[in-house]
Amino acid sequence: MSVDGLRVEGRADDGFIDDVHHVLDLLWSSHPEVDEEDRTLFTLAVSEIATNIVEHARAREEISMSLDVSIDDTGLRAVFADDADPALIDLRNVSMPDVDAESGRGLALALATLDELEHSGEGGNVWRLTRRLSRGS
Repeated sequence: MSVDGLRVEGRADDGFIDDVHHVLDLLWSSHPEVDEEDRTLFTLAVSEIATNIVEHARAREEISMSLDVSIDDTGLRAVFADDADPALIDLRNVSMPDVDAESGRGLALALATLDELEHSGEGGNVWRLTRRLSRGS
């Protein structure tokens, strides 16, 4: 399996989320050997993080963001970067909300589907997502 990298840049808006899905479709079409479960769970995590960034950006000035996705023999990786104020979040304290809650599932779902989720907030926000490939890949 070769190392592939794809990048998306733009404003934090619904169009960016569409671009995220498009770049993931390109990744999957060029790597049909990736297990369906890995594809589905990685796509879910990336979508949830993208949506969270866009939703939190809507209340503020225009936010620029980027996504880099890559794959190699060991795993799937995504790195989001934005120029918003640093998010004050401690990923160790994230948990799934009650069934009746209308929001708050994004980070919990991403944590549940990834092997690693990291956030740093210096000069904006950087989110690093990693999912190791299943042995069947």
